[in-house]
Amino acid sequence: MAIADIRREYRMSGLDAKDLGADPILEFQRWFDHATQSQTGTRWRKIGIALYKLWQALLGHSSADVNAMTLATVDASGQPSTRTVLLKGVDSRGFIFFTNYDSRKGNELGSNPRAALTFFWPELERQICVAGAVEKLSREESEVYFKSRPRGSQIGAWASHQSQPVADRAALEKIWQTIAAKFPNEIPLPPNWGGFVLRPTRIEFWQGRPSRLHDRFSYSTQSDGSWRLERLSP
Repeated sequence: MAIADIRREYRMSGLDAKDLGADPILEFQRWFDHATQSQTGTRWRKIGIALYKLWQALLGHSSADVNAMTLATVDASGQPSTRTVLLKGVDSRGFIFFTNYDSRKGNELGSNPRAALTFFWPELERQICVAGAVEKLSREESEVYFKSRPRGSQIGAWASHQSQPVADRAALEKIWQTIAAKFPNEIPLPPNWGGFVLRPTRIEFWQGRPSRLHDRFSYSTQSDGSWRLERLSP
């Protein structure tokens, strides 16, 4: 099958302005709850999700991490780059994730502290796009999260010079073993590792619909701090 011939119709649900709350952060949390199956809506939605997951299982496809998001950053020359990272928190400030500050994304956010996120949940035929300014979390907040990570992940944060060339897998594993021996007990937070929070200025909610007439609603911040909600053409 040609790539151009790969397509499917979106028929699971619709979206209207009356379905959305005044606060897009709270709306995101509601959609995230749906994606994690704590709420799955109507009986037909539940059946649709079950059939989709059965189809994926028959094809041998595993479900994507529900908190996976595409993070887009831009370097000093204007060249954008994307990668998938994991959402680790959302609150009134915005969307929280953690990384090595010396990585490519860390350096790009350091020189241009604006970014965009995309969440895509195909089993719900839903997508959320977020854009805004990014700032570092306090070291204290980063340390709380770091201590909650498995020991292997803590060691990995020290061992990996993220985005830098490495000779081979054996060299990487040797560094990991050296760090493990150096910290036999508690592992401290690396000085170049921590969290970011993206404070949104725009959040768009997308629901797939038949014939590509998708439902799109965009929240944008206003000068008084309120949110403006608009329907967008698909």
